[in-house]
Amino acid sequence: MKLVLRPLSATAIVPRLQPVLTRHGYATQHGIGNNSTASKRRAVTPFNDDGYVPWHELSATEKASRATQQTFNFGLVIVGLVLTGGVGYFLYQDVFSPDSKTAYFNRAVDRIKKDPECIALLGQSKKITAHGEETMNKWRRARPIASTLNTDAQGNQHLIMHFYVEGPLNNGVVNVHLTKRAGHGDFEYKYFFVDIKGHPRIFLENADAKSSGEESKKFKLFGVSWN
Repeated sequence: MKLVLRPLSATAIVPRLQPVLTRHGYATQHGIGNNSTASKRRAVTPFNDDGYVPWHELSATEKASRATQQTFNFGLVIVGLVLTGGVGYFLYQDVFSPDSKTAYFNRAVDRIKKDPECIALLGQSKKITAHGEETMNKWRRARPIASTLNTDAQGNQHLIMHFYVEGPLNNGVVNVHLTKRAGHGDFEYKYFFVDIKGHPRIFLENADAKSSGEESKKFKLFGVSWN
């Protein structure tokens, strides 16, 4: 039996080699594209750094830019914390603290609403309102309370407040003077009165009157005061 050998033509070999050459060429071009993309990436600056590029791929200048950006961001966080703490401290001192002006204002208003003389002249307790100085703003809550806080030469603190009350029958003006002696923790009333037009002044607190009353109770003999 004889074997018949047929010569292979060039056209039969080319199709078999073509897929291999094509895959090799694609891989080569794809690798070139990656290198090109890496070499053409945008330079990292403090203004465009989004942290996407790994640290080890940054140049010395780009590392400095990233460090600058992070330092700036950290500074902003610190400033924000300081401002938040300052606002919180101010709110506590001016609103929530037991020794704040707002706290003493609220206590004074509560006492006026419970005082029989004030109720008789102003009207029903639940309808009595209080507010600060008159302004162009129609909202009573926006009217500031006139107050001063100062310290005298002896170290005593003086808190003076001035505000207005309104009721169904009349309106009035309230003046309060509180003092905190040096070394003491609480304020004490020096005076607290309500002026209503056409009526005598109503004193809810009057330290001077108390002092004079105590002095009058003392018995004097030969220029000496005896209890």
